[in-house]
Amino acid sequence: MAIDEGLIAWVGEALEPLGPVTMRHMMGGATLYCDGTIFAIVDDGEIWFKADAKSDPVWDAEGAERFAVDMNGKTGTMNYRRAPADVYDDPEAMRRWAGLGIEAGARAPAKKKRKG
Repeated sequence: MAIDEGLIAWVGEALEPLGPVTMRHMMGGATLYCDGTIFAIVDDGEIWFKADAKSDPVWDAEGAERFAVDMNGKTGTMNYRRAPADVYDDPEAMRRWAGLGIEAGARAPAKKKRKG
């Protein structure tokens, strides 16, 4: 699956006031970081913003579904929420919703380094 480079560029342009957006490839999609903080994933041309217990009520009120993935025949979810449609053409909406993802990413505990 190809990554929509135009979509990644749009996210970077819209979020420029918040900090630089970088990308890492992830299982056919991409993980997005703003100023080094993970805040979203892009999969199949859609943006999914990071969420957590603090931001879940806002996402629930918006009706934003959780990111679901098939894991060996079972459906699992990750705490990322589908971006509202207006983020694709409204920079203010992008900053608002991405801001929730950035805040959730900043609250997430740091991953432990692997020994090796």
